[in-house]
Amino acid sequence: DVIGMDREEIDITRASECRRAVAEIQPQLVINAAGYTNVDACETAKEECFAVNAEAVKNIAQACHDQNITIIHYSTDYVFDGNADHPYTEEDPCNPINTYGASKLAGEHHLKRLTDNFILIRTAWLYGAKGKNFVGAILDRARETGKLTVVDDQMGSPTCTRDLAAATELLVDKNARGIFHVTNRGSCTWYDFARKILKEARLDQVELSPMKTGELQRAARRPAYSVLGMQKFVAATGKTMQPWQLAFSDYYSFVTSRTCMSPPGTA
Repeated sequence: DVIGMDREEIDITRASECRRAVAEIQPQLVINAAGYTNVDACETAKEECFAVNAEAVKNIAQACHDQNITIIHYSTDYVFDGNADHPYTEEDPCNPINTYGASKLAGEHHLKRLTDNFILIRTAWLYGAKGKNFVGAILDRARETGKLTVVDDQMGSPTCTRDLAAATELLVDKNARGIFHVTNRGSCTWYDFARKILKEARLDQVELSPMKTGELQRAARRPAYSVLGMQKFVAATGKTMQPWQLAFSDYYSFVTSRTCMSPPGTA
């Protein structure tokens, strides 16, 4: 059985609530998918950002350690500064350049300090059928305005949440422990990804133009290059992630073929 708990049921920033939940449920495994992920808002809401991305991780990790329970925790490519000339490995030094990345790195430190019984997955550029993400934003703007401008100087790996979930299950099945990088294979810019989205949605008539990150004047800096190397994941599971292009095509076909679900980005 899988027991999900949302923010109305548990305040993970309170250690006592984490201890209570773990003690009462006695799970075999705890998955922490919570996060304060609005990268720009983190610059002004630092206290809340660190409470969710760092302090809460400490609380959950301690509760799991006390009951000898495995914890799965998700982190981010934004723990790196983007100055590398190769896909980042799990052993490469972290050097976040924004508050969000710093808070996620602090959470990682708490996890590693409190328990050895963990799977820490760094991932990137997530999209899925639920929640706000780049795919929905691009489709909404394309249909509303018929014109888009997207940055072309940030390089990363779009990752489907369905593939991330399958990869997580593989790591659990292999009884893996430690830090793993997991994204869909290959890399692109946000501009490249937007072009793929429009092609799948048959919105080729939308005018798509590239721009530089500096033109956006966002509150938080972004790493220019945050591609994650996955040799460790392949060694642990014997599997490779599918290319990001194929993953998105599969995802878009899946969500648009379901009669109970509108295409992503629609109301």
